[in-house]
Amino acid sequence: MADVLDRLQTAITDRYLLERELGRGGMATVYLARDLKHERQVAVKVLHSDLATALGPERFQREIRTAAQLQHPNILPVYDSGAGEGILWFTMPYVEGHTLRQRLLRDGPLPIAEAVSILASARRPWRA
Repeated sequence: MADVLDRLQTAITDRYLLERELGRGGMATVYLARDLKHERQVAVKVLHSDLATALGPERFQREIRTAAQLQHPNILPVYDSGAGEGILWFTMPYVEGHTLRQRLLRDGPLPIAEAVSILASARRPWRA
């Protein structure tokens, strides 16, 4: 794990300063970092090595370019991306908050009106 962090920090050292891990899933690990140029916090999403190897840097960059074109209130924009030290990564805004799972564990089921509102907003058309 430390090796991945060291390689990531080396790959992004002139642009971002890693602060801490935010979470991990089946495809990637997300870190909180400081954008040194714009003096803001960002989320750095790093693809797991097996996915990065299967995807390859060229396809990754093509997919990131496509993702960067998406505009929707429920989709965070892509700020930056890169490949280095055998790591594929991209940055997006850092949004402080909690996951739906955390909310459900804390508060129990959502009120019906709120659940319907969330589902309705997820169905809004998006532009690419």
